[in-house]
Parts: sequence; C-alpha cells; structure tokens
Amino acid sequence: MSKAQKEKFKRGDRFDGVWLNKEPAMNQFMAYLYPNRADNEAYINEEIDLRPIEAYLAEKNEGRTTDKYTYFHVICSAVVKAFTLRPKMNRFISGNRMYQRKYLSVAFVVKKKFSDRSEEGLAFRKFDQDANIDKLHDDLCEEIHTQRKESNVDNSTYFMEKLLKLPRWVLRLVMRVLFRLDKKGKVPYDLIKDDPNYSSIFLTNLGSIDLSSGYHHLSNWGTCSCFVVIGKRHLAPECHPDGSVTTRPVLNLGVTLDERIADGYYYSKTMKLVKHLLANPELLELPASAEVDYLPEDDARFAIDRKLEKVAV
Repeated sequence: MSKAQKEKFKRGDRFDGVWLNKEPAMNQFMAYLYPNRADNEAYINEEIDLRPIEAYLAEKNEGRTTDKYTYFHVICSAVVKAFTLRPKMNRFISGNRMYQRKYLSVAFVVKKKFSDRSEEGLAFRKFDQDANIDKLHDDLCEEIHTQRKESNVDNSTYFMEKLLKLPRWVLRLVMRVLFRLDKKGKVPYDLIKDDPNYSSIFLTNLGSIDLSSGYHHLSNWGTCSCFVVIGKRHLAPECHPDGSVTTRPVLNLGVTLDERIADGYYYSKTMKLVKHLLANPELLELPASAEVDYLPEDDARFAIDRKLEKVAV
C-alpha cells in the first residue's frame, strides 16, 4: 500500500466504507441505542404513475426483439441516480459506527426459470457516477443472462453450499465468528464480494411474478440499508377538477430504509427526486451524477434547499 493510500485510509475505515466520526452526537449515539438494523426500519409506500414510463419504454424498445427495456430498468436507474445525488442514502451502520459506502451497488434475485422447482441466483452489480439507463440496462441484462445459466452458481450460493456441509454445531460456531467479523468489516472479501446484503440497494421485482408491492425487512447481516419492492401494474382511479373520475396505470413502490442513516426530511426529498425521475424518464439518459431540478417551485418548505442546490450547481 502506497503512502497516499495509507493517508486516505484513516483509522476506523473499512474496505467498503469511510467512518463518519464527525456526525452530530444524536446520529452517532443512535447506533448504540438501537444497534440492530432490523430494529430501525422505516417503510415508505409510493404509487407511481406509469404513463410517462410506458411512453418512454415504447420509444426505447422500438425495433427491439430481445433484452427490451422494462419497468425494472427504469426504476432501478432512477434509484441509482437518486442515491448518487443524495449520498446519505448510501450510508450504513455496522459495529455501532456509521459509514459512507465507497461504491454504489445494486443487488437482486434472479429466478433461473419461472417454475416451482427452479433455483434462484443472487445478482450483484456496481455502478459509477457516469452510469446512465443504457449502461445499467446492458449490465443488468448481462447479469441476468449469466445467472440464468443452469451451470452457473453465484459466489454467495457457492459458499452457502460449502458451509452447509459442516456439522450443525460447527456451522453455528462459524456463524458466530462471521457475525463478529461482520461488525468489524473483517469478513473475508471472497466470501461476501457478491453478497446482496452488502449492496447499497436490494431490489425485488414482485410485479414480474404478478404480486403486489409490500413491506420487506432489512437484515442484520451485511450493510444494506435500503430494500426496494416493485409491485405489479394495475389500474387506479384518477380524480379530475370537474369531478369526473378516470383510471390510470400505476404500480406501487415499497421502500424499507434504515432510519438511522438520515432523517425524514432527507428521505422525503429523496423520494421526491425518485418520483420526478420516473415522471421524466428521459433524465435517466444523463450520467447518474448530472444534477436535476426536482424541488417544487411553489413549496416553501424546499425554497432554501432549492436555492442552495442551484448555487452549488
């Protein structure tokens, strides 16, 4: 390790995160008062209007016969861009300390075949600040094709199969050791390099198996602070000023967050950004780090933030 690398890696940092030891006292103390991630879940449910997304997908998929763009790609891209522009969303707490993750990653489960007996693969992908929806689409399609090969066994599943060959008492002992190492960020990298519980965002597309969105828990293992559930497309009523009622295509988005990494105001703005991106999916063709103006002009609550963000840009 070079001298520059040693200076950059300060005491308390992990291989995957920078220790945030200058945060306000309340934020740091929360990690001791409520040490388990699964005990600090905040759940948000949003209804997403699909009309702009469907118009965008029709244009993107014109002439395509394979690897078509889907709701999953659009929503995943919107969440990745929101996490890039709202960096507190990419934090995690482990071992009673808060960290800023060093990379942004997405994980999801891939069903090898739509069959009761089919196995599942665990997909894991990292994205940089230049990623846009086209880069994300290509990477995710490649990952899905890889996971659906019958001969492919993802890294996490491989190690689970090996550990399950141990006697139960030995496996319990091994897991106690691994959980201790997990809190210190010392789990062998080869064991967790593709573990979805170490991702920034864990997504599940329940709509693809005709299920509605709902709550999903977080895990005390790993570092993932955000679980996103995509529900199935359905029709919802839309009321108009003249009193008439029509229907529109929507889906529900369920988001479970670790409430210790930020406050409700920060989450509110983040969800407004996600909804703005989904209402204007063409913005997803910009690099993830490209700023967008998403704060409502007529909302006084965000007036100061709106001015500060414009000055920053």
